[in-house]
Amino acid sequence: MLFNTLRYAEFFAAVFVGSWALVRFAGIRARVVFLLLVSYGFYAAWDWRYLPLIFASSTVDFLLARAIARETRPRARRAMLIATVALNLGFLGFFKYWNFALENAAALRALLTGEPASVGHAFRVLLPPVGISFFTFESMSYVIDVYRGELPPHRSYLRYLLFVAFFPHLVAGPIVRPRDLLPQFERAPSLTREEGGEGLFLVAIGLVKKVVLSDQLALNLVDRVFERPENYSALEVLAGVYGYAAQIYCDFSGYTDIAIGSALLLGVRFPKNFDAPYKAQNLADFWRRWHISLSTWLRDYLYIPLGGNRGSELATYRNLMITMLLGGLWHGASWNFVFWGFLHGLGLAVTRAFQRAVKRRRSGAEGEGRAARSSLAGFPIRALCVLLTFHYVCLAWIFFRVPTFSQAVLILRQLGTLTTFHPNLPPVLVGLLAVALLSHYVPERLYERARGAFIAAPAPLQGALLFLVAVSLHEAASAAAVPFVYFQF
Repeated sequence: MLFNTLRYAEFFAAVFVGSWALVRFAGIRARVVFLLLVSYGFYAAWDWRYLPLIFASSTVDFLLARAIARETRPRARRAMLIATVALNLGFLGFFKYWNFALENAAALRALLTGEPASVGHAFRVLLPPVGISFFTFESMSYVIDVYRGELPPHRSYLRYLLFVAFFPHLVAGPIVRPRDLLPQFERAPSLTREEGGEGLFLVAIGLVKKVVLSDQLALNLVDRVFERPENYSALEVLAGVYGYAAQIYCDFSGYTDIAIGSALLLGVRFPKNFDAPYKAQNLADFWRRWHISLSTWLRDYLYIPLGGNRGSELATYRNLMITMLLGGLWHGASWNFVFWGFLHGLGLAVTRAFQRAVKRRRSGAEGEGRAARSSLAGFPIRALCVLLTFHYVCLAWIFFRVPTFSQAVLILRQLGTLTTFHPNLPPVLVGLLAVALLSHYVPERLYERARGAFIAAPAPLQGALLFLVAVSLHEAASAAAVPFVYFQF
């Protein structure tokens, strides 16, 4: 991980210098071309064979959006929209779900014929391109926005290619809307002292989350427990489940912090993607805080087009379930991910039904005093809601993390033993887990105060603090690099 961090630091330093030098001496267009080339180079470093894919899909969406904007016949416009959605989902489906479809077809054939299930290697495709789920959604949302009349077709082909391929958010988000990012490539960028300090602060925080917290929890607790749960007590398995909840949050929000900070240092601002999700009081609140760019994308481009909550209650529950099932499948080609989506869809439906029942009870209460007494605003109730929501999310994380349902059953069975010996939970590991989880409950004003203090600090003091972070990363970094969790999606 440290080697990868150093490589990214060297790469970003060169991009930073080159980008701002071009702004000063050659103009905005030269900067756009430079950032596009380095973004394509960044992507090609993962696997150059997929570079034509991102270029071709971006080009087709750019041209189709312009054609849709010129066309006045509703049927023709709809046909072009269907074409771009089919093309994007076709690419996504082929590269991400083809092997999954083959495996399930082979399993069904084996069930019907009694023959062993097998899939020939000749029928398999390459591993899916890194970040295909992210850049597919971003490019597709642009065409849909143009079709809806919410966004004019963009005039610059190069800026559109850069919107899709911009390296800080290319491989794992956040999913940035075209209306938020494209205008930033049209105007001259700026970088104030405050923005530079904020960008460095975010990158440092993101690296600490990833290297110090997420990687250490993964290597020393989570991977071991999930690989052999039968070797651990119920308490240690529970710590492993909590550890994965902390790992995936620190890993993904850490990547997001690095992406947002890197973009900010280049004069581009990304939207917020996490807001202390384990502080949520219900699942709806959780999805307003977790992977915000994905949850809002699913809401705007799937849930609302399906009908949202405009129909009957049964239709609303159906729409919630479809959205979350497809959201689970978006994360990976596995029935485990689908079941994870099912659990969240079910939880959201129950949450909605409960909230509506409480609302009806309040509206039927006699007098404001009784309505106030029936309110769920008291701290003990809120704390209980947070606790229940967190544990339901952790239950769903089990199915997200394991490779098979049998492994999930094994973990749940081990939890049911209620054994409490814990020789595999040293104090340092418990401390890391506590920091990763309890940081959610630090008042936001304290975080803002720390951020403001770093931004306001003199440059030598900022440098000293960043040096201390670098030393901490060096000490914590493992020889075994742990890839970002969401790189697989």
